[in-house]
Amino acid sequence: MTIEQAQQRVDEWIQTTGVRYFNELTNMAMLTEEVGEVARVIARQYGEQSFKESDKEVDLADEMADVLFVLICLANQTGIDLNTALEKNLEKKEQRDKLRHKNNEKLKE
Repeated sequence: MTIEQAQQRVDEWIQTTGVRYFNELTNMAMLTEEVGEVARVIARQYGEQSFKESDKEVDLADEMADVLFVLICLANQTGIDLNTALEKNLEKKEQRDKLRHKNNEKLKE
């Protein structure tokens, strides 16, 4: 699925099943909540925190997909083409960081 197709599919789901988009402020709060859930899984799976019994069935991929879904909702309702935005962002990073990371002593092994 392309980014454009994902934006279309989420919009179709919202229009048919979700009834309407939540407002932007609600979606921003939901995005923050979903990112927190990703952080919780990573802290337990890759960090030093232990899983609670209720955390053992969580799926990192599903939590990341929740983040992506809400981000796509925000993009759709604010008129942002995520494909174009990502392309521009990558171009910016390619120019700005061309040598930055290669010259970073902290990244050398």
